[in-house]
Amino acid sequence: MADVSNFDISKTVMATLGIEIIEYTREKVVAIMPVTTKTHQPFGLMHGGVSVVIAETVASAGSYLFIDAEKQRAVGLEINANHIRSVREGMVKAVGVPVHVGRTTIIWDIRIYNEEEKLVCISRCTMAVIEHQE
Repeated sequence: MADVSNFDISKTVMATLGIEIIEYTREKVVAIMPVTTKTHQPFGLMHGGVSVVIAETVASAGSYLFIDAEKQRAVGLEINANHIRSVREGMVKAVGVPVHVGRTTIIWDIRIYNEEEKLVCISRCTMAVIEHQE
């Protein structure tokens, strides 16, 4: 099992957007992110694509709890998102729960909430488990 705290995220989209994983178990992965002008679309709302980024980050990181990271990788295969409400500022929290853990795919349900714990977005992400190639 890989420990995501060992990964250098300093030059990744996680660092760019301020995404921080605060809970990391096989049952649930939780990440938080500030909503700032860096995450806005032109009308001052959090960009829907940013919701997809935090959702796939949760699914990707969580999938490493189920694979042999020395021999395998988990990569995004499919993701969808239903945007429920907009966010202009504050923090959002993404809560991911594995729905299916198979040999070649892992499916995650990710729910994104605002600071008032109101649902912002529902996403489902399918991760493909592939053999690691150097």
